[in-house]
Amino acid sequence: MRHILKIHRSLQGQIPDTNHGFTVENFDPARHKQAWLDLNNKIFINHPDQGNWVMQDLENRMAEPWFDSTGFFLAVKNKELVGTCWTKIHHGLVNQAPVGELYVVGVDPDFMGHGIGRAVSIAAINYLYDKGIRDAMLYVDADNAKGLRLYEALGFS
Repeated sequence: MRHILKIHRSLQGQIPDTNHGFTVENFDPARHKQAWLDLNNKIFINHPDQGNWVMQDLENRMAEPWFDSTGFFLAVKNKELVGTCWTKIHHGLVNQAPVGELYVVGVDPDFMGHGIGRAVSIAAINYLYDKGIRDAMLYVDADNAKGLRLYEALGFS
């Protein structure tokens, strides 16, 4: 049976990043939709929720009121997408300030271990902080040991 964790961290300032040999840029729908979709499906090939998306799945989410391409980060190496972190900001919560979510975080399996997940997550966390968000959360499968290590290292618990 699948067990999903919801983990949190407070955002108290920018997190410094290091030089990592690739660039982090914002998602541009006109340029990146198909490449992102291909990367997403490669990363999440066996994932019950995130895998096997078609263009309409991506476009449906892009049509949501929370979608903001400036909060959708891509790691690019040699003009190839190798990682992603897409954010959401949850507004309108009852008796609660808006909360930022790291919505989809993933790294091309061929590029694991190069700090890509960390870099795109830091870009996302810093984006949320710059937007005035002071609390962040994400959902992760309890058996995703690599993901949990990354998120715990970034202060999520």
